[in-house]
Amino acid sequence: MDPRNKKILVVGLARTGVSCARFLASKGARVTVTDMRDEAALTGPLAELGGYDITWELERHDAATFLSSDLIVVSPGVPMDLPQLVVAQQSGIEIISEIELASRFINVPLAAITGTNGKTTTTTILGAIFKHNGYHTFVGGNIGTPLIELADSRQIVDQVVAEISSFQLEWITSFRPTVAALLNLSEDHLDRYPDYQAYIDAKLRIFENQTEDDFAVVNRDDPLVWQHVQGLKAALFPFSRKIELDEGIFYKDGVITYRHNGHEECFPTAAIRLQGVHNLENIMAAAACALLLGCRPDETYETILCFEALHHRMEFVREVNGVRYYEDSKATNVGSVEKALESFTGITLIAGGKDKGGSYTPLAPLVKERVRHLILIGEAAERMERELGELTDTRRATTLEDAVRMSAEITAAGGTVLMSPACSSFDMFRDYEERAERFIAAVRAL
Repeated sequence: MDPRNKKILVVGLARTGVSCARFLASKGARVTVTDMRDEAALTGPLAELGGYDITWELERHDAATFLSSDLIVVSPGVPMDLPQLVVAQQSGIEIISEIELASRFINVPLAAITGTNGKTTTTTILGAIFKHNGYHTFVGGNIGTPLIELADSRQIVDQVVAEISSFQLEWITSFRPTVAALLNLSEDHLDRYPDYQAYIDAKLRIFENQTEDDFAVVNRDDPLVWQHVQGLKAALFPFSRKIELDEGIFYKDGVITYRHNGHEECFPTAAIRLQGVHNLENIMAAAACALLLGCRPDETYETILCFEALHHRMEFVREVNGVRYYEDSKATNVGSVEKALESFTGITLIAGGKDKGGSYTPLAPLVKERVRHLILIGEAAERMERELGELTDTRRATTLEDAVRMSAEITAAGGTVLMSPACSSFDMFRDYEERAERFIAAVRAL
């Protein structure tokens, strides 16, 4: 792809949009950026792009600009049904995402990780494994650094590991990972998609351009995943913590076993620091991707043994009066909370926040079996109580701090207090990180 002298429109000026605009301008494109925010709200992004010849269209999306562009690059936060995008697409103008743009300038193997939950942990483990194996490794995508920043750098790289969201996959045309992993599927982002199937279809696009020379690492235990990956062109490589596999990677009797083309490697799990059933799946997915792409088993196992939990994902805070407190603020959907609840018993669960549109009833069996007390906060509290409240002792709290104090009063020694919201944070907090920090501070104040 040669961007020189092409009229390219970048839609959205968050970090990804800024990176795309900078890259394209440096390649000689005639770049216009458009964002609905005003100049005061975009002080940072505008300063970053100050040295480049770029046209700004702020506080509006001008249909004429969309229609006069040779190419449109869409940031992940911009919905596909934006009217100006719809008209441009109908007029035959090429529209792509940032990962599609980046992939046209990256010529090394790419491992791409998607799924409703576990993407960041799996991506981070996989990046650490590659680095411990001696590869010059770029880790980015939906986590941290946009892929286009690799294309814009002179960094020497042997291997790319990218966390990929459904939003990023919406406008791909040739994006092709050497290994693509789909960790799980559960209801999420139904405030963005017309229905659950549309969300699933977006996730599945990660496999769209793979060939029989590529691998699809998939969750054999997730019925939706297994149903939807039948018939892929890529070679299926399943992972499972329930089924012994002849080809794939599985957990049984305290050992992770990797089997591929008649070769077998075994990794005992007793000394692994990263706890939780969901992390067992993340570890298997990361190990599968690494070993399929040539990593050595010993270095792979060493990395897994030493890896510890990321911030805000089932993070142990402290123990008070025999009660252990865990913060899981990144659990913003039901599927993620299911994995958390599977990891404990005798739980006081603090949940709630901004409703994302999915049903909470899939949590019912685990709430009934494992949750002794349910404390609800935020906008979603009423609906959560309606769907789950009769299954256990259920209470409301006006703030997160109130919920923590209440949990300390009602949780018996030996129990676990788990803040795993199943909702986004935007009704009460800036983001999930602020929610986590407030929970941790409240626990430390007990």
